[in-house]
Amino acid sequence: MSVEPSAETSAGAEVAAASSHRRERRYRAGPLAWTAIIAATCAILYLMQHVLWLVVPALGALVIYYLLAPLQQRLVLAGVSRESSAILVTVGATLLLVGAIMLVLPETTGIAAKGEDSMSRYVEGGLRFTFDALASLERSFSFLARAHIVEAARDWITTHSAAAAEKYIGSALVTLAGWLPSILLAPFLAFFFLRDGRRFKHFLVRSVPNAYFERTLYLVHQVDQTARLYFQGLIKLTVLDALALGIGLWLIGMPSPVALGLITAVLAWVPYVGSIMGCVLVVLVAATDFAGDPLMAYSAVCLFIFVRLLDDFVFMPMTIGKSLELHPLLTVVMIFAGGAVAGVPGLMLVLPLVGVIAVLGETLGAIITSPRLRARHAHARRLQLEAVTRDLA
Repeated sequence: MSVEPSAETSAGAEVAAASSHRRERRYRAGPLAWTAIIAATCAILYLMQHVLWLVVPALGALVIYYLLAPLQQRLVLAGVSRESSAILVTVGATLLLVGAIMLVLPETTGIAAKGEDSMSRYVEGGLRFTFDALASLERSFSFLARAHIVEAARDWITTHSAAAAEKYIGSALVTLAGWLPSILLAPFLAFFFLRDGRRFKHFLVRSVPNAYFERTLYLVHQVDQTARLYFQGLIKLTVLDALALGIGLWLIGMPSPVALGLITAVLAWVPYVGSIMGCVLVVLVAATDFAGDPLMAYSAVCLFIFVRLLDDFVFMPMTIGKSLELHPLLTVVMIFAGGAVAGVPGLMLVLPLVGVIAVLGETLGAIITSPRLRARHAHARRLQLEAVTRDLA
């Protein structure tokens, strides 16, 4: 026989449900929490400048780890142990990379053999294109003609080009040679991330009091989810950029469109600065190889503007935008802050770092502002104290 609930019972159930819904409502960080998140991000970026020898390979290792993790997961689900799957995936990726290097090695060796001559030729072609564009502007606008911008630009470049080449190119080559051993550390770290990542998570979670266990488990999951979505989104964005640029450069008739598209897509990992460098690189190639056709260089510039718009409105919302729930204004401000605090590494690291710290801040804020969690922890400590002092009474 069924019993109809009374009005008081129904009202009590509704109140309890509403109270439970309010308790489970997601915590949102306020102004104070976001101030702490931004300050912590800037402080960590500043400290990272002193350990870049470890930060750069760790960043590369994370990219490799999140690229290979789905393959390892498939092997684990197929019955292969985690250690064996990490070895298989790492060895397979290494063999694939070595094979790709062997395929492009002859062409790379030929380019390196004539690299200095090619660099000088492309720089001269870019300068010629720049002077022609400035001369065209002088003919179109009388105030520019009165300012003699072509002569001023030519004098400035003649004065500073030799000193700049001697100062920066040599130091850049020495810096690159010094970074090579550190970069080779990335696949080594990625292997241990694949093999022992789960053990490290368990090690962290075991040290947390039982009252905060669920929230901490959620925190670890969210941090891993944010980093995974960001780096996998970065890889997808690179592939989409390389395809769009490669197809566009092929359509306008540029030489080596696939290589140029891939190089410029990788350079775009550095926000804004990398995209400008990639555009300058392609314009130099167009201005040199098609010296009598300035329309080719202008077409390359238009292509980059088009792909940049695709990035902002289509590609990034589909890839990286799903992982970082950041306001566009905050994103731009943090990019400038990262560049000001830590230079180029800061530009590359600031977005994933602020995403992870935002997850940490929101979860810690939810723990701190939850009276039930604090009450559970206090009750557990009282029970523990009673258990260890019962025989003393």
